[in-house]
Amino acid sequence: MAKLPNQPDADRRTAGSDGPDEEADFATADADATDLDDAADDAVLTADRSLWQDVRIDPVEIALPGGVGYTLRAYRSSAALTPTDISEREEDDLFAARQRAAAEEDEDDESVVILDEEFAAALAEEENEQQDGSTSKSGKGGKTGKGDAAGGSDDADQDADADVDDTESADSGEEVPIFLSHQGKLLLFRDPEALVSFVRSGASHDLAQLDSWPDLVDRLQPADVAALPEDTYELDLVVENLRGGHDAWDAALLIQSGEVARDLAYALRMPSVLDMLSTGSRLDDLDEALRSTVDGGIGGFMARRKLKKIGAQTASLGWRTIIGKISAAADWRD
Repeated sequence: MAKLPNQPDADRRTAGSDGPDEEADFATADADATDLDDAADDAVLTADRSLWQDVRIDPVEIALPGGVGYTLRAYRSSAALTPTDISEREEDDLFAARQRAAAEEDEDDESVVILDEEFAAALAEEENEQQDGSTSKSGKGGKTGKGDAAGGSDDADQDADADVDDTESADSGEEVPIFLSHQGKLLLFRDPEALVSFVRSGASHDLAQLDSWPDLVDRLQPADVAALPEDTYELDLVVENLRGGHDAWDAALLIQSGEVARDLAYALRMPSVLDMLSTGSRLDDLDEALRSTVDGGIGGFMARRKLKKIGAQTASLGWRTIIGKISAAADWRD
């Protein structure tokens, strides 16, 4: 094994040197930390969760660049919910104002507005590279024409049908997410005590419309605020993980982050984020490929090949935009 810089040779270590002991101490500390984490997870899983089951609301823990916060989330029929009021948020949102102005100028323009210029540029560059590759392949080995055009038309028809199905399912009362939010802002609390204090305060928020809310107000204690692993999200790690390159991508981290980002975008009414994560988008392709790699098999092999075609820079810039928007919509209640 190569010697590290400034590392003494084994025969030069004195009897009083604590080199090996120090390494052993670090290993022991890491093992102890892992044991503590496992014990904490076990405690959450085995804790009494009858309150959350009764009220059909769950505690959620979200780590953002600005810190780790607790909030609440529920799923209810869209027909039974009043969406959060974002009128005041839009008045203060420069980008939303620009979007409204653009819509007024051309009501027929259906283009997607991507607000992060770096992400838009990276996306365009990646698409150009893929188009160049496709052109090269078609020039070498095949005809393109009516068949391709027909295929494109079929794909467009399928997308349109899917959009109609999504609209119909929403209209028929599909369950949708709702968070502890107010006027388009996600309410986050740095500790369980602060969350419980707010719940008991009687302040206005979007979850107050749920019929089970009074029961939660009466029964909630700080000890109850413990999010399950599947309700714990580390959005603060996403961009750095994507920048590490394809081999470093953490599928579980990125898939979970996509799930909560979609929930937040819907509940807080952030259409630009929904667009970036919508079916067929580059970030949705990333999500689908990651899910296939987790499933394994032939699909997993093909998915790994697909992942190699997704630019790390494009993905990280896109997620930086999403996390920036979620952070901007967070209202920290200390």
